[in-house]
Amino acid sequence: MTPSIIYFDDDSARRERIVRGFAALSLSVRPTASLSEAGTMLASDLQAEVFLAAFPRLDEAKITFLEGLKATRPDLSIVVVAEPTNEKEAFRLLAADIAAGIIPPGAAAAAPAFVRSEWRRRTGQARMDACAKTLRRLKAERARNAKRADELESISEATLENLMTALDLRDVETFGHSQTVAKYAQVLAQIMGLLDEERLDDIHKGALLHDIGKIAIPDSILKKPGALSPEEWEKIRLHPALGHGLIKEIKMVHIVGEIILSHHERYDGTGYPRGLKKDRIPLEARIFALADALDAITAHRPYRRARDFKAARVEIIRAAGTQFDPQVVQAFLSLKTENWEKIRFETTSRLPGIAEFAQTLKKIRK
Repeated sequence: MTPSIIYFDDDSARRERIVRGFAALSLSVRPTASLSEAGTMLASDLQAEVFLAAFPRLDEAKITFLEGLKATRPDLSIVVVAEPTNEKEAFRLLAADIAAGIIPPGAAAAAPAFVRSEWRRRTGQARMDACAKTLRRLKAERARNAKRADELESISEATLENLMTALDLRDVETFGHSQTVAKYAQVLAQIMGLLDEERLDDIHKGALLHDIGKIAIPDSILKKPGALSPEEWEKIRLHPALGHGLIKEIKMVHIVGEIILSHHERYDGTGYPRGLKKDRIPLEARIFALADALDAITAHRPYRRARDFKAARVEIIRAAGTQFDPQVVQAFLSLKTENWEKIRFETTSRLPGIAEFAQTLKKIRK
């Protein structure tokens, strides 16, 4: 791509030399010996990028002409070959960005090279401006996308919590279990050095959704007051795989799915559904297993009364190496009992009123 150049010079000998100079640089130029014709060419050809004007003298009339030309064609690069009558005239043109450069008549042979440099500068500036415009657009799009992502994340989080609240309400006695266990699991993960925010968020989601598979288990089994039959236990034991299948279908992240699938595995390999042992159980699932047990021990259940955190501490220590990963147990023990109690209180205090939900649920079931 070459620039469109219009060149005015009423000195025919110099005009011929400069035209040859343009040709040597493979630049196409349209010369004219008439300033009025040059003005007409510039007015009719809005694609012209450079105007090279050679004047005998750079006087007030020429300066006024160039100022008017620049006002009508601000995108035009003007290069002048002339000897100013004084320095102020030259500075006036340059300071006002009327002329890109002023070349003395004695150096007129350099005009083609100067024009080429000016055109390259223009081209580079145009590219920079285009890049800057694109960058501003991309930044604006990124800001909009980030805002939208935050909104979707908030919606997703609220949807998960509402979904698990709805699941908890199938059995009022376990209301709030998922939210409490999710907080315990995150705290345990942080104690064990898992500080990546995305990973912690995945643990939170996995904990919220760990019992999602129970949606497919009949109430007659979930709420059976007496002991379950072997056949009923087999159905209960399907809920991790059922939950994992649901999450897999909506393409949740790997960690979420592993917590759902493996939250009933035991460190000694006697758990279900896969009978995984020790480090073959994903770390996040090992962390969750202890968090789940902590809530189960300290929360009221229809078949037993809630026990305090000291009792939970004793039971968890006893199950280290069998039900629980000993390292996860050590992480649990590193936090004082009163801190775990505080976590439970702060989590449950943010839950909706269970009494109101329970009354509503009774009306629905009548």
